[in-house]
Amino acid sequence: MKLNEHFFELKSSYLFKRIAQEVGAYKGANPGADIIRLGIGDVTRPLAPAVVAAMQKAAAEMGVKETFRGYDDDGVGYLFLREAIAGYYAQRGTAVDVSEIVVSDGAKSDLGNILELFATDAAALIPDPVYPAYVDTNVMSGHPIVYISGNEENGFLPLPDENLVTDVIYICSPNNPTGAAYSREQLRAWVDFANAHGSVILFDAAYEGFVRDETAARSIFEIPGSRTCAIEVCSLSKLAGFTGVRAGWTVVPKELADSAGRALLPLWVRRQTTKFNGVSYVTQRAAEAVFSPEGLAQCRENLAYYQQNAQLLSETLGKLGIKHFGGKNSPYIWLKCPNGLDSWAYFDYLLKEKNIVGTPGEGFGKNGDGYLRLTSFGTHEATEKAAARLLAQ
Repeated sequence: MKLNEHFFELKSSYLFKRIAQEVGAYKGANPGADIIRLGIGDVTRPLAPAVVAAMQKAAAEMGVKETFRGYDDDGVGYLFLREAIAGYYAQRGTAVDVSEIVVSDGAKSDLGNILELFATDAAALIPDPVYPAYVDTNVMSGHPIVYISGNEENGFLPLPDENLVTDVIYICSPNNPTGAAYSREQLRAWVDFANAHGSVILFDAAYEGFVRDETAARSIFEIPGSRTCAIEVCSLSKLAGFTGVRAGWTVVPKELADSAGRALLPLWVRRQTTKFNGVSYVTQRAAEAVFSPEGLAQCRENLAYYQQNAQLLSETLGKLGIKHFGGKNSPYIWLKCPNGLDSWAYFDYLLKEKNIVGTPGEGFGKNGDGYLRLTSFGTHEATEKAAARLLAQ
């Protein structure tokens, strides 16, 4: 038996696993503690009524011979859903062809799986701090990693560096964990850089639904020149609360090709249709309903609910004089730990003194040490209670 040695290069404890262990140990010793969880970015609002109705109708269809569905013939998503996604882009003035959209079970899967399209020695440029899955999937597959620093000086939005040229560039905007969002002008710099060096941008747009700043881009394809250098991965987990349903998509433009003129879209389609049997019919009908006028209106109500939580957390931290980022275009608040505490020390303080769970910034990279992430995905009641606890002396 020969194992993939790269798995042994992973850090021994995944961030959220360690958090669960720490909270579990404290809860075991203090069973009466009322713990408010503002750590893991899972949603709490129920699915939109339009989405539930579509799921119920589709489930009923599966019980009738005439409307039963088996395998998706194309393997890249039913046409009705891909047309709905293309229409969603079109509403925002962004042109994406239906044939360029490949439906999946979410952004995390695609961001890891798409690495199979690139040579094993293809290096990845990854910002620090960053969502841990970017790093771990590259480590697992043996791809060299080059880090670019996100920090307070650049607003946690690093720009291209001629000394850091790689084959693949990861950009998450709005960002997880910092909540920072690139402007169109800043993304133009990245697009020009990628085109100049033959790099591919993997653009994670999972949080695009939270963007409120008119200068911030919701899609990389809003930027001229992006169709020859970028792939966009998106998810319904946050836009529509599909964390427990699982649906997303990846857009690979037809123009995107290597230096020999070989297009990436056919490779991605081949990879997905070979290794993935597609998202269920019921789920795809539910996803289609998200993009209906009724569905979008209902999903945006849920987003507004979370944005109110983010605003409250931001105002609370402001009253305490705690420096923080994010919250405006993102469900995340990225705060600087007070009194010079490191990430895990402040996590421990919040857990034991305030019974609040955050996410230590150290888990997102070395630049995250000294910071902590709070999420706005809780209920209003829990968020208000957390704010009161933070303010209490």
